[in-house]
Amino acid sequence: MAVLAGSQISYIGQDIEEIPASLGEQYGGLARRLDVSFNQLKSLAGLKAFGQLEELVADNNLLGSDLRLPHLPCLRTLTLNKNQITDVAALVEHLHKATPSLEYLSLLGNQACPNQLVSLENNEEDYQRYRYFVLHKLNKLKFLDSRQVGEHERAEAETRGAFMKVVKPTAEADCDNAKNEPVSQLYTPLPTGSQDNKGHKGVFAKCRYAYYGKQSEGNRFISNDQL
Repeated sequence: MAVLAGSQISYIGQDIEEIPASLGEQYGGLARRLDVSFNQLKSLAGLKAFGQLEELVADNNLLGSDLRLPHLPCLRTLTLNKNQITDVAALVEHLHKATPSLEYLSLLGNQACPNQLVSLENNEEDYQRYRYFVLHKLNKLKFLDSRQVGEHERAEAETRGAFMKVVKPTAEADCDNAKNEPVSQLYTPLPTGSQDNKGHKGVFAKCRYAYYGKQSEGNRFISNDQL
């Protein structure tokens, strides 16, 4: 059940996977703030009716990197905390087009936001690189996550943010790459010439040499009286 307070709409904890069309039909033209937290949302396509929306709260859902928003020219605040977003590059590229007025964005609790809330392996350098990368693309942001954007940070983002995407290889990816490598590129202690199955020197044939006991090297030192 939706809760209406002026131009603010709350539709929390309804276990929905997408925003129902009835919500947009009833409140779309009125809403300036919409809170759809604590649902099971996998899509935000139902926001097409909310053309005047200025603030969207969609925390604690199942939204992934394929998230798509309709064009929301008035949206200034977007919080997507604790979802399943892993690809920050794809997300900011989309937001740059869909939300041209965005000033506040929060992605805390997603793998795309590499801070220690996600993994203790992340450090402040990882997080700062992520901030530079996001700010370089969304250059109107005044706040990113829980931190205000400073002028020095904005200048750094403009200068080198495009090169600051954080990419860490995983053990699974390393195994996959090894499987896909051509055999000739895999490490082997053998000489280069021996790696070609067709170039080996070994052959099978009958041996013409016959062995007789008298030719044994050991027999040279044994006399008849010792036998």
